[in-house]
Amino acid sequence: MAEDSQKGELIEKVVKIRRCAAVVKGGRRFSFAALVVIGDGHGKVGWGYGKANEVPPAVDKAVKDGARSMVPVPMQGSSIPHEVQGRFGAAHVVLVPARPGTGIIAGAAVRAVCEACGINDILTKSFGSSNSVNLVKATIEALQNLRSQSEVERLRGVSLS
Repeated sequence: MAEDSQKGELIEKVVKIRRCAAVVKGGRRFSFAALVVIGDGHGKVGWGYGKANEVPPAVDKAVKDGARSMVPVPMQGSSIPHEVQGRFGAAHVVLVPARPGTGIIAGAAVRAVCEACGINDILTKSFGSSNSVNLVKATIEALQNLRSQSEVERLRGVSLS
C-alpha cells in the first residue's frame, strides 16, 4: 500500500489509509486517516498524520504535517553508522547496518521510512506490535538515536580512527 510521489525535492510515501465509520440517522458516514512518511532522500525524514472526509485531503494534510516534523539522520554511505534500537508503545524496531548491495530488508512501514530517508542498505527486525503508526514512530526514534563517528569523537574527546 506504499504509494509514492515526488513533489519538488521531497519523497512522499503513503504507509496506511484508515477508514472510520460514524453511524448516523441516514446510515454510515465515513472519514479517512492517512499516515504518510516524507523525506528528501538525503538524510532527512519525517512522518505526518492527517484526517479528512475523503482520502486526497487526508493525504495532503499528512504531507503538510510530515514536512513540519522532519529530522536529520546521520548516514554512512548508503547505510547507517551503527546498530540502533527504537521503541514506541509496544512496537520495537532494530536497525542494523548492511553492506552495499544488500537492499532494504524491512516490512512495509519501516521500509517506507528507510526509502524516504535515502537509506539503501539496511537490515531491520520489528518486535511486538505490528501497528504501522507505532512502527513508523519507533523507526524514526531509532534513526534519531544514531550518532556519526565525528559526533562520538567530539562527545568523548578522543579520536576513534
